[in-house]
Amino acid sequence: MKYKFGLSIFIVSLFIVVLLAAVSSPLEAKILSARKKAAALADSMQSAQTTQPAQEIQPVQEIQPAQEIQPVQGTQPGKATSQPAQTETAAAATPPQKSAAGKNADDWFEKGALCATYGNDRAAIKYFRKTIALDPNRSDAYFEQGISYGQLGEFDKGLALINKALEMQPRNGIYFYGRGRLYLLSGEKEKAMEDFNKAAELDNEDARSYLEYLARNEE
Repeated sequence: MKYKFGLSIFIVSLFIVVLLAAVSSPLEAKILSARKKAAALADSMQSAQTTQPAQEIQPVQEIQPAQEIQPVQGTQPGKATSQPAQTETAAAATPPQKSAAGKNADDWFEKGALCATYGNDRAAIKYFRKTIALDPNRSDAYFEQGISYGQLGEFDKGLALINKALEMQPRNGIYFYGRGRLYLLSGEKEKAMEDFNKAAELDNEDARSYLEYLARNEE
């Protein structure tokens, strides 16, 4: 009985060994086959690398030196080829001159006019003088300075300056009216009336209003 049981165990064990061998053999065969294929692929890649000749390196083309830029005919090398400014550019108005304080003639004139408006004729005369120093062609600066002198009772200086303004603008009705006022303040009524009439002829509204006022009072 014991012999039969041991024989049965032996047979079963043998069967299991045979079965495991049968199962593992294909798997090992597949692994071995895969390894062989990988080794063959590696050998072929290495062979390809060693057999292919190195690619010939092309020499770099020789760099040509930069061509010298020839100057345009009639000009010097390194200089702009544009033509000088035309006569109209040269004749363009130059910017207003400025004093050491950084102000131009217009700035000083505006300060003088402001001072004259508020009755500070001494300061106004000083600013109008600065205006004329920067721009001697400002007839309005001569005129306003003359009016300020007249307000201070210095009629001779005032009339001389207004006459200068009238030399520069002989058909300015305001200048005639202003000089007429100075003549009137200084007691020269006839000269004053001549200037008022001249100013009215030149369409000065203040002169016309003054003459109309005198006409109404005479009636």
